[in-house]
Amino acid sequence: MFATLLTLIGRRLLLSILILLLVSVLLFIVLRALPFDPAAMSLPPNATLAEIEAKRLEMGLNLPLPQQYLIWLSHVLHGDFGSSIQFRRGVLGLVTSTLPATIELAVLAMLIASALGLAGGLTLFHVRGTAKEPIMDLGTVVLLSLPEFLWALFLILVVGVALHWLPFTGRIDPNMRLPVTTGFLLIDSWIAGRPDIFKSAVEHLILPSLALGIAFSPAIMRVLRSSLIDVYQEDYIHLARLRGLGEKRILLRHALKNAALPTLSLMGVQFGFLFGGTLLVEVIFSYPGLGNLMVDAVRNADLPIIQAVGLTYCIVVLSINTVVDSLYLILNPKLRLR
Repeated sequence: MFATLLTLIGRRLLLSILILLLVSVLLFIVLRALPFDPAAMSLPPNATLAEIEAKRLEMGLNLPLPQQYLIWLSHVLHGDFGSSIQFRRGVLGLVTSTLPATIELAVLAMLIASALGLAGGLTLFHVRGTAKEPIMDLGTVVLLSLPEFLWALFLILVVGVALHWLPFTGRIDPNMRLPVTTGFLLIDSWIAGRPDIFKSAVEHLILPSLALGIAFSPAIMRVLRSSLIDVYQEDYIHLARLRGLGEKRILLRHALKNAALPTLSLMGVQFGFLFGGTLLVEVIFSYPGLGNLMVDAVRNADLPIIQAVGLTYCIVVLSINTVVDSLYLILNPKLRLR
C-alpha cells in the first residue's frame, strides 16, 4: 500500500514538472513577443546603437527563440534568473526577499478562510429546512459576489481610517528594524526576542489577510454544506441513528470526517487562487510582498522579474496542489486502488 501511494504521488510530481515546463515555455514566448527590447532597456538611456547591439549579442537575443529558451532554462536550473532591469541586481535575491511576506499573508488568510468556511458550512447545514436557510444562502451569495479588493477597501476605510484600530500600510511600523534570518517576520521576531515587532507584524497582517480570507470562505461553506447533505443520505448514518447515537456525535464522529474530503480538495484549489489573489491586496495595502514586486516589474517592463515571479507563482500553486492531492490519497484509500 505504501509503495502504491508513493507511485501515485510520484506521478503527480512528474505531472507538476511537465506543467511547470509548459508554463515556462508559454511565459518565455509571450514575454519575447512584447514590443520591448531587453537589451536597450538594460542600458542607460544615452547608450549608442553599437552598445545596444553588443548587449543584444551578449544576451543572446540574436539567436533563434528555441535556442534562447534553452539557454535561459539552463541558467534557471543553475539558480540564475538574470538581473533586474529596474533594480540592477539579481532577480533571485529580489524574489527570495519578498516571497516570505507573501507566504505569511497567504497562510494566515487561508487559516481565516478555513475557519470561516468550516464554521459557516456547519451553520448552513444546521439551519437546513428552517426559515433561516434562505437568509443564510443569500448571505453566502453576497459574500461570493464581493471580490477581495472590495473587502480590502472596505476594511481600510472602516477599521483603518474611520476607527483607527489597525494599521493598513506596510509590513511593520516604519521605525522598527529587525535583522533578516529567515525572511518571515513572525519567525525572525521570535528568534531575535522582539515581541514588539511580532505584535506589529501581526497587526499589519490582520486587515489584508481578512480581506482575502473573507472573500475565499463562502465557497468552502457551500461545499461543506453540500457534502454533509450528501453524506447524511448514506446508510451508515441511518444505522448510527438506529443504534441510538446522538446527532452531535453522528456529525462529529462520522459525517464530518467523510464530508471533509471534497472540502479539503476545494481548500487546496482555493489556496492556489488565494496565493495569486495576494497581488491586488498587496498593492492596496502597500504590503512589500511578491505581488507588489510583480506590479512594479510590469509597470517598468522588467522582463527578468516578470519571468521569475510568474514561475514562482506557478511553483507554489503546483506544490500546494501536490500536497493536497497527496493528503487526499492518504485520507481516501479508495483512490489508491485505481
